Parts: sequence; C-alpha cells; structure tokens
Amino acid sequence: MIKPAAKKKAMRSPPTGDLEMSEAAAELERLAKEISKHDRAYFERSAPLISDADYDELKRRNAAIEERFPALVRADSPSLRVGAPAASGFAKVRHSRPMLSLDNAFTEEDVAEFLGRVRRFLGLAEEELIAIVAEPKIDGLSASLRYEKGVFKLGATRGDGTVGEDVTRNLRTLADIPTVLQGGDTPDMIEVRGEVYMRHADFADLNEAQLKSDKRAFANPRNSAAGSLRQLDPAITATRKLHFFAYGWGELSSQPADTQFGMLQRLKTWGFTINPLARRCGDLAVALDVYREIERGRANLGYDVDGVVYKIDRLDWQARLGMVSRAPRWATAHKFPAEKAETIVEKIEIQVGRTGAMTPVAHLRPVTVGGVVVSRATLHNEDEIGRLDVREGDTVRIQRAGDVIPQLLGVVRKRSPRGAAFQFPERCPACNSPVVREEGEVARRCTGGLVCPAQAIERLRHFVSRDAFDIEGLGEKQIELLWNKSLVREPSDFFTLKARDGKTSEPPIAEWEGWGSTSAANLFAAIDARRAIALDRFIFALGIRHIGQATARLLARTYGTLDAMLGAMAAATDAASADYAELLAIEGVGPKVASILIAYFAEPKNRKLLKRLQKELSTEAVAKPANNTPITGKTVVFTGTLEKMTRAEAKSRAASLGAKVAGSVSAKTDLVVAGPGAGSKLKQAQAFGVKVIDEDEWLRMSEGWVGASSATRKATSAVS
Repeated sequence: MIKPAAKKKAMRSPPTGDLEMSEAAAELERLAKEISKHDRAYFERSAPLISDADYDELKRRNAAIEERFPALVRADSPSLRVGAPAASGFAKVRHSRPMLSLDNAFTEEDVAEFLGRVRRFLGLAEEELIAIVAEPKIDGLSASLRYEKGVFKLGATRGDGTVGEDVTRNLRTLADIPTVLQGGDTPDMIEVRGEVYMRHADFADLNEAQLKSDKRAFANPRNSAAGSLRQLDPAITATRKLHFFAYGWGELSSQPADTQFGMLQRLKTWGFTINPLARRCGDLAVALDVYREIERGRANLGYDVDGVVYKIDRLDWQARLGMVSRAPRWATAHKFPAEKAETIVEKIEIQVGRTGAMTPVAHLRPVTVGGVVVSRATLHNEDEIGRLDVREGDTVRIQRAGDVIPQLLGVVRKRSPRGAAFQFPERCPACNSPVVREEGEVARRCTGGLVCPAQAIERLRHFVSRDAFDIEGLGEKQIELLWNKSLVREPSDFFTLKARDGKTSEPPIAEWEGWGSTSAANLFAAIDARRAIALDRFIFALGIRHIGQATARLLARTYGTLDAMLGAMAAATDAASADYAELLAIEGVGPKVASILIAYFAEPKNRKLLKRLQKELSTEAVAKPANNTPITGKTVVFTGTLEKMTRAEAKSRAASLGAKVAGSVSAKTDLVVAGPGAGSKLKQAQAFGVKVIDEDEWLRMSEGWVGASSATRKATSAVS
C-alpha cells in the first residue's frame, strides 16, 4: 500500500487510562498533525505513507483519549473531519449530505460495545434483537453518484466529506455505473454512494504496462484506482479497468425501502453491483461469523478489503441514532488484525511542542511493517520510558494496529552491554530555559514560553493550520523561514507582512531563493483572504491549552461574538458571578478548563496580542441555524429520568435543532426539561425563573421539527 521508500512516524504510548490531562493534550496535538499529514497523502495525492492498519490505530487512540478527556477535543481533531480537502484540477462539488467516515472496532468486544451503545442510545430492552447488515470494507476510493429522473447527472469523490471533486466524465467510463437506472420505482433524485476499486489482476496488468512504458508503477490497487479516477483526460480512465460496488446513498427524494438490506436490493435492481458477500445478520454472533468467513477468504477475493462494515438494518433506528462529528452512530468498521515487526532503537531525543511539553522520540532502524517503513516512535514521557526500560541499542517490537500509528509493544532484546538509562534534560534543548514537571502531571515542560523558538514556531504553525486560519502557502518551512528572518514573531505579524515587505534589512520576498513575484503575490492574497474568520476558528487558532475544536465551537455558540466573549471572560474572574456560572454550564467545560480560559484572557500579554490581531482582522459572529425551530439558539438543560428517549438521544436532537445543550442551570438558561427524579437542577431553574417542561411537552415541541430542514431528512447518510 505504501511506496517502498516511504517513512512513517510511529508512536508508543501508555494506556489511555494512565494519561494525565496535560499529557493527553500533548498527545492529541501530535495525533492531529500526524493524521492530517496522512489524510493529505491518502486523499489528495493517492500516495499513503502508512498502511490502513497503522492509520486506524492512530485514529483509535485519538478517539479513546477524546472520550476520556472531552474538554481537550481540538479544532483540528481527526474525529471532526473526513479525508482531506478536494485537490486542484477538478471543479469542486459540495455534497448535499456529508459523506461520512466510520468509527472502528478492532476486537469482538469492540463490536459488542458498539451494539451496546446503540441499545443504550435507543433505550432498547436487552432481549430485543438488533439486526445488522455486514459487508466487506472495500479498500478503494469513495464516490457519490447523483441521478435525476433515473439519469446519471453528477459524480464526485468524497474529498473532505463536505466538498469533493467533480469526476463525472471519468465515472461514466465505468461499466458498473449505469447511465440510466433500471426499473420503474426509482426516486426522482438519489445520490448513490459506493467504492471505486481495482482488482488484483487488473492492477498487475496496469503496472506491467507502466514499467514497459518506463513509467512509475503504482504502489497498490487503491492508489491505482484513485490515480486512474483523477485523470484529467477521461480517455485514460477508460483504459484502466475500474469497478464500483454500491453500498449506500446520500440525499434522496423518496425512500423505497425501510431497511439497509432492502435498500441494497433496490440498488441491485436499478443496475448497480452490490457486494455478493453482504449479509443481513439477525444478531451479533451471526455478524461475527460473517467477519471470520470474509477474513479467511480475503486472499482469494481478487480485490483488497481491510475489514467488515456493520450497519444497523432498520432505517428508522439509523435516523434516530444520527451521527457524532464525522461518523454515524449506526455503523462501525471491524478492522482486520495488525502486523508486527522488530527493530533497533538507534537514538532517543527530545522534541518540544507548542505548549512546551517535552516528548522523547525514539529513532528506529527503519523497518517495514505491513508495507509501511517505520523510522520513529514517540515514547511519550519519562515515566513511559522507565516502564518499558527502553534504551539506545535495544531491540523492540513494533505493532501496526487498527488505525495509523504503530505501537511500540516493548523490549524483546536488551543491548549488551546496555547503555545508561535515558535522562531527561534539565534545560530545554531549543532555548536552554529551565525544565519543570508540575505537580500531578507526567509531562515535563520548557518554561521558555514565547522566547522558546520551538514553542513559538509551533504556535504559529497552529495558528495558520487547516482548522484554524487555514492560510494556504504557510507551511512548516515557510514559517521557519519567516521566523529565522525575524519577520514573524506573533500571529498579527502575518497580516502586516505585506506592508513591511522589502522595508526591513531583508530583500522583498519575491526576490528570495525559490520564490518569485507570483509566489509572493499568492502568499499575500492567501493572508488577505483570511482577514475575516469564523469565531470558533479564531478561538481555536489562539492555541489555548485544552481548548480543542469542539470546545471552541461551544464557546463561539455560547457568546456569539468576540467582544461578548472577552467581556464574559473578564467578568468571570469573579467566581460568584453569573458569567462564571454560564461558563461552567457549557458542556465539557469544568473548573480546570474555565480557570485556564479566564487566566489566558486575563494575561496582559495575551490581551495586547488580541488587540493587535483585532486591528488586522475581524471575527464573524456565529450564524444562527437555518431551521427556525422553537429552540433554535436557546440554552437547554436536561435533568431527571427521561422515559421515552434516552438522555443521549434527547441531547442529540436538541443540538440538531440548533439549541445549546448545557450541563448546569444558570440565569441564562432558557429551558429545562425535567423528568422524574429531577433534583438540584430543577430547584435552580425555579430559583432563576427558567421555564421548565416535562418530557411529553419536549417531544411535542421537538418532534414536529425533526427533519424540517429537508424533505429528505429521513434518508440516512452513506458511509465508506
């Protein structure tokens, strides 16, 4: 799957349950960067740097840490995005319904827990059977096909899940994709979703032809399928033997079946190829039997699969379950097992992150694990090194499991004679500032702050990163260059760069080696294009400890504007104030996160930094949801026992209707939904004069608005 020379950053991390909050935040930062890099390689260039199993391991660990520390979810969290932005060269297509990714399961226990979550969310009795559709997870390229009146009109890649590439002409060359749907019961409009792939035999023939023509061979069938589908000349795509399995749908004007398996059969009658191994399973045991059967026979399928996808069969249950972030609650991917290898630790060194956290990194003798070359592993902290007793020269075992990140399982042979145990430096290797380990934390930190170049550059990189300001053309190398030339020291310097260009001791950027007038103009244009930014992106870009993307969004939705937020933070310094209570009421914001936020905005240096930024740009107030429902924009608190839906389903429904769900009651709460057993929150609501309703009234208020934004809301999103 990977180019032979490709290299991958591996990691070795302690169990999630052993992480301290600061340690978890540092690891989430690293995971976000690592996964984003691999997303770009996989989705944009069709040239993955690691195997699917390694990628899955990265995503799994990220999700596990976020589940334990929900307040740490970052704006650039991999759990909040799908894939990578659409590549240039093709027109962009905005999907009418997101093309979702999938959460992963790696053991039978994980699959059982998936069904347990479904049961708990829907409030199903233990004896009620949950039918599942199981089908192979094809290792190809996801695509969406739009049909109007039965005629193929538009085809697009998944892209980042929201925006893909228009590859209609290329998709028309695939024999598996009908230009006109068969049968008379087709919806007036439907988006059929599935996977474009290449069979092993066709892949071998293509590479043989490539080599005969002195062209580069493709790394694997998935890469060849992606590269073939993205040809600017459809005639080239037509020469490549691509195939398509339909597995689902996006938007549709009418739904001709009420189960997942029933919809698959309709797709088949309309002329699509569905995977012949897809099976409706009456319970978990049957689904796991299907998994084992596919795993045993995967080598003889003739195409690549990397697991089995399970989907809840009933579509009404799918609609109720909905989604979280980038993935549906009603589906999961059961991945095949990982591979292992052994290699030698050649060196251990320290890396400094933007928060000052110092991470030991093991440089490994390069080793191929499941097609990926692994050369580095994060050892996380000094306690983890001590637990493993890893030293330079030791032979260690590496595992590539599930998601992207290989794991260092342990030492298998100790070097003889062994070197000294690794000692953390007392001073930062980047700025020579003292290093401290705060009480209750595992990570050691550099105390240099903004004077530490490692931290400063990382903070600047974070500021312009994809989910923050997303300034095109400002990558790691460019930021380091601007830093080294003393042209950028803080975020506001990006926005004054054009005015200062050529007026310092440095020549104009257009005259720098490797640049030119066009490159410089493009950079300045990209910066100017970000002088207006959404408030949640702005908050995340500041790089405040423990403020990830999810928390930034909640803060933006709560306060609406930057000025309102700054005022609230200033007032919240008084722990007895209503503003402090409102801050604590935000879902996922506890006393520690609240204190970090208040301290950040109270710091004079940060206030000056914000003022300089406000001179150069504007933040956009959070737009109200499109649906004008009775609870749009209101703050809702649920308390007591809900008897007709679970608490999780109620919160999910409220959020989908544009409400802000809070964890506690304050004077700014608009509505409290109280079930039997409501206690202190009900009393607080009565004290504040907040409107209180029961579950029946809540159902009457909300049910009429579920799906009101679209005639096709009840149609479920397709997944890969």
